Amino acid sequence: MYVQQTATEYLPSVLRAFALSLAIAVIGMMVGVFVPPALFLPLVLLEFGMLLFAFFMRKRKAISYTFLYSFTFVSGITTYPIVSHYLATVGANVVLMALGTTTVVFTGLAIYATTTKRDLSFLGGLLIAALLALIAISIFNIFWPLSSTGMLAFSFIGVLVFSGYVLFDFNRMKHYGVSAEEVPLMALNLYLDFLNLFISLLRIFGILSSDD
Repeated sequence: MYVQQTATEYLPSVLRAFALSLAIAVIGMMVGVFVPPALFLPLVLLEFGMLLFAFFMRKRKAISYTFLYSFTFVSGITTYPIVSHYLATVGANVVLMALGTTTVVFTGLAIYATTTKRDLSFLGGLLIAALLALIAISIFNIFWPLSSTGMLAFSFIGVLVFSGYVLFDFNRMKHYGVSAEEVPLMALNLYLDFLNLFISLLRIFGILSSDD
């Protein structure tokens, strides 16, 4: 009973912090228009370093709101070149379709995960293994670029993995609760789920549109 009450009490706080994170990321993307291309690699490295910091802090189950919003701002800037590329190559309609699909899928999975009685914590190990595989393929792609078919398959796997993380994160909050200190960290998890799901869907729509 206490766990359920805790989850109910702080879940709205997580969702508010998540929504604000998305808004700050959008501001970061707008700022990205004015960032010199030479700065994007240092910003990507900074973003990666912040992610590593958050990963090691997860055992303490606490990061600050300042860290959360700083990260999402930097993340918005580094996402700008990706969105800009697809805006230029396949058009705004495809980008908006990917964003709309991401929102619908994310919301649907969140509702299911918070209403089902099933405990989906068993997904944790599978998702970590799949995520590590995606990271390895991403590194491989830098040196030996995938074909459009390979990238399409990679992106579909990405959709499955990050959809799984949406289910896992919302279900975990329902079954195990969220403390006040955990709110920024859980909001960061949801932000990363949403962002990576969006980028995966954007790649899929972009590849399918360019093949038409």
